[in-house]
Amino acid sequence: MSIFGKIMGAIFGTKADAAPAGGGAAAGAGSSAGPAGGSAAAPAATVDVAPILDKAVAAKGEKLAWRTSIVDLMKALDIDSSFTARKELAKELGYTGDSNDSASMNIWLHKQVMTKLAANGGVLPPDLKD
Repeated sequence: MSIFGKIMGAIFGTKADAAPAGGGAAAGAGSSAGPAGGSAAAPAATVDVAPILDKAVAAKGEKLAWRTSIVDLMKALDIDSSFTARKELAKELGYTGDSNDSASMNIWLHKQVMTKLAANGGVLPPDLKD
């Protein structure tokens, strides 16, 4: 499973494991129909990301700044946050910068992960939206 898939699975539950890192779930913005009974293409469930991550951080018993740090976000979810794992995540998400510049890559990764979570039904606090 991809690293982003592991992040999605940890936040959205096991059904999200198959969600593509590329964004997959497009919001049906043009639809004016109300809740339909037997829709074949059900939209991704919306999940409030902050309480899930806050709870994961509390369970760790250490100060983790998931709102600003990709490393802390990954640690909170029990996902390998090593430099090698982050380089792999950067490759998955299409990072084109210098992967040896870990500071720039980490900032980009955090922003991308937040963007992809939102694109897949994650509800983010206003301070984390682009």
